[in-house]
Amino acid sequence: MTRPVLIASVCVVIAGIAAFTTVVLIRGESSAAPQMSEEQRATRENVSGTGKAPPPIEKGQEMRPRW
Repeated sequence: MTRPVLIASVCVVIAGIAAFTTVVLIRGESSAAPQMSEEQRATRENVSGTGKAPPPIEKGQEMRPRW
């Protein structure tokens, strides 16, 4: 093997390992979403004004703000 081919193959191997590691880490983080504690839920209700989800958008209602 020549030197440029050896360097290119090492770079490809490193890139493959980095991609694999990234996929494993991302899947591990998003597998289980943590639940909010009662204290966090109460704080959210105080800040946002309500603990409920926003009402659904009616048919024909605009999504953009009215400036």
